[in-house]
Amino acid sequence: MKVQVSHSIFQIKAPLILVGLLLLCFSLSTVAFAQESKPPPPPPKEKAKAPKSKPDYSLLPKNPKKATILSAILPGAGQVYNGKSWKVPLIYGGFITDIYFINFNNRRYQIFKQALADFDDDLPNDFPSLNRDGLVRNVNYWRSNRDLCYLVLVGIYALNLIDANVDAHLSGFDVSDDIALKFEPHFESFSSDNRSVGLSVKLNF
Repeated sequence: MKVQVSHSIFQIKAPLILVGLLLLCFSLSTVAFAQESKPPPPPPKEKAKAPKSKPDYSLLPKNPKKATILSAILPGAGQVYNGKSWKVPLIYGGFITDIYFINFNNRRYQIFKQALADFDDDLPNDFPSLNRDGLVRNVNYWRSNRDLCYLVLVGIYALNLIDANVDAHLSGFDVSDDIALKFEPHFESFSSDNRSVGLSVKLNF
């Protein structure tokens, strides 16, 4: 009778142990699967690039942007703002000279253009000694010169802007009074009968 009871107890415990072992194996396999199927961590985000800081002109005595705008509105105004008024006559001298040559070349171009038109219409022209090829060459020559002067005019205007901007940038450049270039006479004696006189250049820092 005792043997039967112990046998029945064993029969009851065996399935429980088996179920426990199965649950343990299942749980372990689930954990392992969960670890294997875990998505990889996202790649580290790149650090956002710091926005480019605008140039700070507050430390400069003259504002380059303001000087450029002034020269764009009225050529020479930026130079006056930078304290370089002596450059204004040079700028306007360049403008006046170039405009003169624009008018001169354009007049010559118009004269030869009209002479070519008269030649084609069998009318008398101002250059009877020239044939059609000579008139065409002169028309092209004076027209090219006029167009080149237009480009020079644009160049003078651009140079006016660049000069105002550069001068404003260099307004904070301090040149010490200790820097000096001096020319001095130089005497050198090799012997009582051999002496030399020259000029020496000294740069002091």
